[in-house]
Amino acid sequence: MKLLALPAFTDNYIWMISDGSQAIVVDPGDAAPVLQALQDFQLSLAAILVTHRHPDHTAGLPALRPVLQGPVYGPKHESIEGIDIHVGDGDRFETLGLTFEAWDTPGHTEGHVSYLALPAEGMPWPQTLVFCGDTLFSAGCGRLLGGTAEQLLHSLDRLAELPADTWLCPTHEYTVSNLRFASAAEPGNQDVAEALSQSLALRARGEFTLPTTVARERQINPFLRCRQPTVAAQALKQGAPDASALSVFTTLRQWKNHYPA
Repeated sequence: MKLLALPAFTDNYIWMISDGSQAIVVDPGDAAPVLQALQDFQLSLAAILVTHRHPDHTAGLPALRPVLQGPVYGPKHESIEGIDIHVGDGDRFETLGLTFEAWDTPGHTEGHVSYLALPAEGMPWPQTLVFCGDTLFSAGCGRLLGGTAEQLLHSLDRLAELPADTWLCPTHEYTVSNLRFASAAEPGNQDVAEALSQSLALRARGEFTLPTTVARERQINPFLRCRQPTVAAQALKQGAPDASALSVFTTLRQWKNHYPA
């Protein structure tokens, strides 16, 4: 079993799992990279997973329908044309020999879901593999475009409670810009400084910074660290009304909205 990241448009990845003859793709905002990969690796398309309603995650669905040999899974709390099977929190399904569980992870949008590929023997990932869409990015999180700060904080907390070696597969390569913000949100965090240096080197070589892991995000992601006094102190300087996790998180998210890329 292989995990591939297919670059689509600017900073956007379409994730593909392949067993050598069939494939699953996640959030196909563009059909062209998927069709090319299917041709290059001589794969059939067994299923599509969609995390939320935004076009950069769904626009490729119509063009992929003619080659699709299975269903399109998508969130039950959002209206998305082309979804065959609507899933919500705790729903499980099997495809390509893997068991997936849907988690409701609202905040970026009101009905966003994440997909967990549960542990199985012979997989390249050591624990659970999570397709988290735009809920969590490496060192960051999605904007609030339909959900609430309270929802997004809860969703991130839930992902952060997964085992440390869980692989996380966001849809966007925002790591470098997120780490620059993380450096401001927690100036003394040496893990952030090291991660930024590593990520800059990877991108300079044309390599991906993803997937990431729960362990890494616990160290470098300020949106998972809003209960840390060092992060709260910076949020208070930015106008947070108090040092509660929700106030710190909300302030960080607003600050990041206007932070230079």
